[in-house]
Amino acid sequence: MKKIAFAFVALFFATLSYAQIEGKWKTIDDETGQAKSIVEITKKADGKYYGKVIQLLIKPAIANCVDCKDDRKNKPILGMEVLRGMKKDGSEFTGGTITDPKTGKTYKSNITRDGDKLNVRGYIGFSLIGRTQTWTKVK
Repeated sequence: MKKIAFAFVALFFATLSYAQIEGKWKTIDDETGQAKSIVEITKKADGKYYGKVIQLLIKPAIANCVDCKDDRKNKPILGMEVLRGMKKDGSEFTGGTITDPKTGKTYKSNITRDGDKLNVRGYIGFSLIGRTQTWTKVK
C-alpha cells in the first residue's frame, strides 16, 4: 500500500512540474542553430511569468538593445527581461510578450512545454502568423 501511495504522490508532482516553465532555458539561434543565451523564467507576485537573459553564450553583434522602443531602449541584453506577462492557461502559457533584442521588436507570445523543451511562439496579430523557437531545459 505504501508503494502505491508513493507512486501516486510522485506521479502527481511530476505532472505539476511538467506544466511549469520556471527555470533556466537555453535559447537557440534560428539562423545558425547555435545556442545563444540562457533565459531564466520566474513567476512574480502578480502570478505572471517573466524571463530574463542571465547568460550570453555567443557574443552578440551589439551589446545593447538599441532598437527597442520601450523601457529596454539602449539597455544591455545581458540582464534584459525579454519575456513578460505570461499567464498559465491550462497546459499553455499565454497573454504575454517576447522581445527580440537583436531587432528590438516585441511580439505577442505563447509557450507550451514538451518534456525538457519549451515551444516559444512569437507572433503579430494571430498565432498563425509567427514563428516558434524551441528552448531546452538547462540542467
